Amino acid sequence: MVHRYHINLFWSEADACWIADVPDLTHCSAHGPTPEAALREVETAIDAWLSVQAELGRPAPAARYRPAIYAARDAA
Repeated sequence: MVHRYHINLFWSEADACWIADVPDLTHCSAHGPTPEAALREVETAIDAWLSVQAELGRPAPAARYRPAIYAARDAA
């Protein structure tokens, strides 16, 4: 499934792997040995996160996170 949430993707020296996290979904993250693997894993994590919310009768949160780089670009 394609999600509308922003995903931060970065290399973690401490963990020696790629980390993907979703700022709009509390504690939703994943890791992998490559950027592609981390992205695949976080897509699974997003699906699971949203499924639990639905089971609890909670709506999916709005996609609100926007990296500062976009605000700087839009202001120019």
